[in-house]
Amino acid sequence: MTNDEWKSPPERGDEKSWKLLEKTLLATVEERRRARRWGIFFKLLGFAYLVALLAMFSPALSLREAARSGEHTALVEVRGMIADDEAASADNVVGSLRAAFKDKHTKGVVLRINSPGGSPVQSGYIYDEIRRLRAEHPDTKLYAVITDLGASGAYYVASAADAIYADKASLVGSIGVTAASFGFVGAMERLGVERRVYTAGEHKAFLDPFQPQKEGEVRFWQEVLEVTHRQFIDSVKQGRGERLKDKEHPELFSGLVWSGEQALQLGLVDALGSASHVAREVVGAEDLVDFTVRETPFDRFAKKLGSGVVERLGVWMGLQVPVLH
Repeated sequence: MTNDEWKSPPERGDEKSWKLLEKTLLATVEERRRARRWGIFFKLLGFAYLVALLAMFSPALSLREAARSGEHTALVEVRGMIADDEAASADNVVGSLRAAFKDKHTKGVVLRINSPGGSPVQSGYIYDEIRRLRAEHPDTKLYAVITDLGASGAYYVASAADAIYADKASLVGSIGVTAASFGFVGAMERLGVERRVYTAGEHKAFLDPFQPQKEGEVRFWQEVLEVTHRQFIDSVKQGRGERLKDKEHPELFSGLVWSGEQALQLGLVDALGSASHVAREVVGAEDLVDFTVRETPFDRFAKKLGSGVVERLGVWMGLQVPVLH
């Protein structure tokens, strides 16, 4: 193309092409502006949603703070399984108890329990902390109140309290230890499946459900459970003291569970009553202020994710920890 051709005005068809290209570019720019505006809109909408959530919870928080302005009975819940990845973990319960005892307006603490038990380690942590807090705050009494169920590890925790209350129909006790699994050896033989396990250490794969049991390993595992059970019994005796009516009762520490009325006769509980009854009639501060740590959905998701990895690792290793049930 010569210089004259370059400087010459465009043909009519070329002019239309340039206008079409210009319109396309302008439309693209406008589309991007529109997308940017929508992006800003959704971000503002998300922010407004968070503000609305805070507004929803702020009245409850302000009411709780208002309740704390006078004497009250602090309430801490132990609900569900006592385990590291559950709401009733030692971290959550201990943190709640510390906050309850620390509050200057707390006249007494009610530990309201509805739990089948769980980890002996987590239960032991809570038990030890209750006894430490009671020694540190001798003027602030802690009362365990069992609602539907206070069994095994949950009763372990309750036995550290100044007194235990229950309903006449509550289920109380189950002072025992269990560790259960399955055996798939026969099924594998019928299916023609061969189990291959490679270990370093003679007993590294002990209690593998896909291999026949070995008498020596079963005996060893039973000894572990017996030691854990004895620790449980010693803690209950230390916590309850002379209030246990018959410490040599043949069934008392056998893992059986009793109704609240029967537990009262055995000395496993001190009296019958609800949390509100204890707050009103025993503590003398009718207002109950909940100090229970409430996990956010994100906290629960993160814990489930982490615990899932640990559980899978435990299954892969063929190991199951004892449980207070």
